[in-house]
Amino acid sequence: MKPTSISELTAEFGVILFTENFELCVQFYEHTLGLQVIERTPDLVSFRFGSSYLMVERGGHGSPTQKPRRQNPCVLRFNTDDMDTAIELLNANGLDVQPQTFDWGTIAAFTDPDGNLCELKSPALVGA
Repeated sequence: MKPTSISELTAEFGVILFTENFELCVQFYEHTLGLQVIERTPDLVSFRFGSSYLMVERGGHGSPTQKPRRQNPCVLRFNTDDMDTAIELLNANGLDVQPQTFDWGTIAAFTDPDGNLCELKSPALVGA
């Protein structure tokens, strides 16, 4: 039977994040967040990101603070069913992460060394 969608033709999905502060971002995702490295070259590092991958590459533009949405309209989201423990781990690694509760769930936002927005989200998506 012939595939009818791209998702039927792809083995996994990924996100490529171009960074200015490459070494600091790699250290952040590997050591602060504890993502598993699955590929490493001088100019890019790929991490296991749930059932996908996050590729951190040289060649972006950093910011000392959170980038505005017009500069970076994406959020790297980490879904969890244990928000309290996730926040404790991030706080223990030097991030000041505070939860915000909405009617659809709770998020806790933080940024990487390039100012890219990341979030914890609870509850995790059903079936994800």
